[in-house]
Amino acid sequence: MVSRLGVRIPRELPAARLTGLARRAEQEGLDEVWIVEDCFYAGGIATASAVLAATEKITLGIGIMPAVARNPAIAAMEIAALAELYPGRLIAGFGHGVPSWMRQIDAWPKSALAAFEETLTVIRRLLAGERVSFEGKHVRLDEVELEFPPALPPKLVAGVRGPKSLAAAGRVADGTLLAEPATPEYVRATRDLIGVEDHSIATYNWLALDADPERARERARSDVASAIGPNSGPALEPLDFGAELLAEVEAATDREDLARRLRPEWIDRLSVSGPLDRCVEQIRALYAAGTESVILLPLLGEPEEESFAAAGRIAAALRG
Repeated sequence: MVSRLGVRIPRELPAARLTGLARRAEQEGLDEVWIVEDCFYAGGIATASAVLAATEKITLGIGIMPAVARNPAIAAMEIAALAELYPGRLIAGFGHGVPSWMRQIDAWPKSALAAFEETLTVIRRLLAGERVSFEGKHVRLDEVELEFPPALPPKLVAGVRGPKSLAAAGRVADGTLLAEPATPEYVRATRDLIGVEDHSIATYNWLALDADPERARERARSDVASAIGPNSGPALEPLDFGAELLAEVEAATDREDLARRLRPEWIDRLSVSGPLDRCVEQIRALYAAGTESVILLPLLGEPEEESFAAAGRIAAALRG
């Protein structure tokens, strides 16, 4: 299995910052740089195009686009153009979309699972150069064929977490992207649910590289809490402290209260944090569990350039 290390550019940054940070990620020797398409920030296809044009060899991941936000034929056209312009450098991620956001734009389907599976099915077929007619619950195509299918179709990954969605990902996607916090236990449980051996796993993980372990935990505390909520069961249940943490999630009055409730040892397990040797150990544990790509997330409010430099130090240590 290939072991790759990347970083994610925060969605909160203006689009003008993306190309410089992507070049920094490439200079640091990282394998991948990921961008986010969330409502109502920068669009994934537009920013992916800018980042790919501004860099030379780093792989760009879009993690993730709502499957229902675009007609799948148009999505395939956009992805095909990027894949042909920058062969072998694109990973296109799709998920269900956040229900409240999709309802804001009148795009939430009757069956999110059917829409997701049908969308990825036809996009894969179109990118493979097929002429596609399809009549599903959500997707309907009549003799659609791309004029310029890419010579090297990009990897399609699914950003999903529920058991039925993971099973669908195994059927229609090349890989799965697990949202933060992603632990080795979560990776192994996900692989069991997907049930497909030739299926890559990528994980999002908060990064707090710091020679002082206690300071690293406190830096990561708020961000870890921000990523945990009522829908975090699939990520937390495989952990030996998962039930206890989920009880704290239910009891917490808000994110700040939840952050205060997090035990230091929990933060250690739910982030890549601490001294360099510990961060390297945590990432190697993710690889050993079946992760192909670990994508490190800068802590909110901290300088992204410093986080990317920290990721570069970890990449060098992993290679050395």
